[in-house]
Amino acid sequence: MTNNISKNQWQFLEPRSSSWRKQLYFKGRKLTAFTVWSDMIVNEDTLGETAANWDLSTEAIKEAIEYCENNRELLKSEAEEERRYLEERGVILEPKITHR
Repeated sequence: MTNNISKNQWQFLEPRSSSWRKQLYFKGRKLTAFTVWSDMIVNEDTLGETAANWDLSTEAIKEAIEYCENNRELLKSEAEEERRYLEERGVILEPKITHR
C-alpha cells in the first residue's frame, strides 16, 4: 500500500461488524482509534509516547489521528449514544463529590 491512504482504505484501521459502533478499530485488536487518540490528547503524550504506550507503530497512530480528526461527528454521536445507554441503566457517570 502506498502512503496515499484514501479515506475509505486504511492500512491500520478496520470496521467491526460485531460491534454497534461504526467507528474504526485497529486491525486485529479490540481497540478503537478514538480510544488511542483521546488518551493521547488527555495525557498530552507525543506521537512516540503514544505508540509505545499502546504497542503500535507511529504510522498507525498518525492514521488514527487523521481518522479521528476527519470523523469527529461520528465519534461525538457514538459517545452521546453510549452515555444515554449507560444513564438509562442507572450508571452514574459523574464523579461523586465528597465533603470533608
